[in-house]
Amino acid sequence: MTKITMLSIVAAALLFTGCGEKAKDSATDAAAKAVESTKEAASHAVDATKEAADKAVEAAKETTAKAVDATKAAADKAVEATKEAADKAVEATKDAAATATEAVADTAKNVAGAAAYAKCAGCHGADGKTKALGKSPVIAGQSKADLVTKINGYKAGTINVAGMGNLMKGQVATMDDASIEAVATYISTLK
Repeated sequence: MTKITMLSIVAAALLFTGCGEKAKDSATDAAAKAVESTKEAASHAVDATKEAADKAVEAAKETTAKAVDATKAAADKAVEATKEAADKAVEATKDAAATATEAVADTAKNVAGAAAYAKCAGCHGADGKTKALGKSPVIAGQSKADLVTKINGYKAGTINVAGMGNLMKGQVATMDDASIEAVATYISTLK
């Protein structure tokens, strides 16, 4: 029995030692598999992160490109609007200059007309409301066209209103067409 007991103890010791080795190998294998699995998961995580980063960079590039295009379009519209405003300002300035030029020309005509009327004022009065020598009608306020026709008629000797034809012919004989226009314009503005 002692031999059997001894043998049992030795067998048990061998068994425990063998089981311990298997457990150790099993634990080592499990640890190696866990390390490999962790490495694989980490590799997948790195790949997924790289892919997500690439997609984010691409999306950022697209958004930036769209923003640049929108900014260019807005800048182009602003430039076009500025050009249009400048063109309108130039046109308005041209119109204002033309109006001012016309006003200056009209003023010059009025000055010339007033100067030409000076020799008429002796008979017709400074305001054109005097009947010349008490015979002719008042000339203030008559239309320019009628005045031009009458003055040209007196100059040609074809008009003799109230016997004033010869006197008026002498008065207007030296007037050219521009002077006749100027004096007619001036008289037509007298009211």
